[in-house]
Formats: sequence, C-alpha cells, structure tokens
Amino acid sequence: MVGIIKASTLFSTKDRDTIEHAIIDAEKQTSGEIIPVIASVSGRYDRAEDIFGLIFSLICVSIGWCLFHNETSTASWSSFNFDLTSILLTILFSFIIGVLLTHFFPFLRLPFIAKSETAEEVDRAAAAAFQQHRLRNTKDSTGILIYISLYEHQVRVLGDDAISAKLSHADWSQICETIVNGFKQKQYTHGIVDGIKLAGQLLAQHFPIKEEDTNELANELIIID
Repeated sequence: MVGIIKASTLFSTKDRDTIEHAIIDAEKQTSGEIIPVIASVSGRYDRAEDIFGLIFSLICVSIGWCLFHNETSTASWSSFNFDLTSILLTILFSFIIGVLLTHFFPFLRLPFIAKSETAEEVDRAAAAAFQQHRLRNTKDSTGILIYISLYEHQVRVLGDDAISAKLSHADWSQICETIVNGFKQKQYTHGIVDGIKLAGQLLAQHFPIKEEDTNELANELIIID
C-alpha cells in the first residue's frame, strides 16, 4: 500500500540476526516454538478512504460554489457559471483525488477508522499468520506467535492449545506491553528481543526444554510488507 512505512526498512541484516539469536536463546529453556511476525499494515480500510474522498469532494464543491456560482441569469464573456455539470464533475474528480491522497498519505485515513475496526483487522491478520506459518503443527501444540502491526500500532500474542491452557491473558499482555514500550522509544529490535526473552521465560515455567526436543520452526523474524 502506497505511503505505508515498510516493515523491512526498519530492520537491517544485523537486526534480524540479533532477533534470530534471541529466539534461539529463548528456546534453549523451553520446548515452545516462538515465531515473531511484523506486518506493515493489517487491513485495507477502503471505507475510510471513501469517507475522506467524500468529505474532500464536498469541501471542493463548497469552495467552487463560493467562488464561481452566479446567482443571476445573465452570463458575460469572462464569467464562469458553476452549474450542475460543473458541480457533478467537481464531485467526481475531487473524490478520486481525495482517495488517491489517502494512498500517498495514509495518516489521512486514521480519523475515519474506528478503533474496533483496526482491532478486528489485526486479530484477523494475526490468526491468518498463525495458520500460515504452521504454528498449529508443532508436536506438543506449543507454538507461540508474536504479531506486530506497524500502521495500527498494535501487538498480538497467540498461543497454541497447550500454551493457552497454561498462560493467561495477563501473560500475553505483559509480552505485548514490553514490545510496545520498545517501539515507542523507536528501539524496534530491542523491543522485539525483550518480548521474545519474556515469552521464553514464561514458557519455561510450564514447558521446560526436553532432552529429545528438536527445533520445529525456523528461528527468524518474518516480515510482511
């Protein structure tokens, strides 16, 4: 999506290596499998684009009416009458321009997106990522997804059945808050690393490492631009 900050631009090769090592270290103490995913954006928010386009077109029509509307029935050589055709064309083209503006400047959509909508989109995208990256396929159902969505400024933590039975919503919130605090300070890599470390500590309490434990999922930061 045009104008969205790309998640890939925030992490160098060194940053990704640092996160990979954090996952390896965390999984040395637990049989859990930790997968961090960061997405540039989780939803399309077409309705917000349309609302902005409509408001922008109404503003343009209002300006055109004030500047060019001729209330008299006479027309002169140099005058321009803001008639019905002009109004309709202004609405059409200004609506298109308004929608395009939200593509290049995504912050323009934000006032027209309900918090409940962003939460739903992040929930949906996190659930899709959980399935896509095979977290349901671990041997002991001990996969955990850390999902970060940049545009929405939201974090989700999802655990497979065995983990969800042991860890509480408060535990997930603690991981989320740790990552959010890092991102607020623009310490993106450190925020993710701290979240992974905390996840490893929490998992180790209920799912300590086993002698026969094998690494089932890749130890890497997954980026969705």
